[in-house]
Amino acid sequence: MNNIKSFHAHVYYDVSSYEQALLLCNEAGKRFDISIGRMHKLPIGPHPKWSCQLTFQPKVFGEIIPWLALNRNGLIVFVHANTGDDLKDHTEHTMWMGQVKKLHLEMFQSEG
Repeated sequence: MNNIKSFHAHVYYDVSSYEQALLLCNEAGKRFDISIGRMHKLPIGPHPKWSCQLTFQPKVFGEIIPWLALNRNGLIVFVHANTGDDLKDHTEHTMWMGQVKKLHLEMFQSEG
C-alpha cells in the first residue's frame, strides 16, 4: 500500500544564506540517518534556487521534518516523496516550509 521509496528535502538558499544552509544540512547529517547532496550554487533540475538535497527513508520522516521546521530559520525547504512518478512527486506528493516556489516541471512532462 505504501509506494514511497524515500523522501527528498531540498533546502533552498542564495549567496547570502549559503553558510546558514550549509550549517543546517551538516547538522541534519549529524543528527539523522540521511544522505546529504552537494551544495549547488546554481538552480538544478526543477528547482528555481540554489539547493542542497537531503535524502531519507520514510522511517526518519517523523524525526527530521519537525526538526527542519524548527531549525530552518527562515530558509525555504521543499519536501517530496519519491514514488517513481517524478511529476506527481514534485506536484502532488509535496510539502513546503516557508514560501512556495514555482518549480520548472517541463523536464517531467511526457512527450505525448
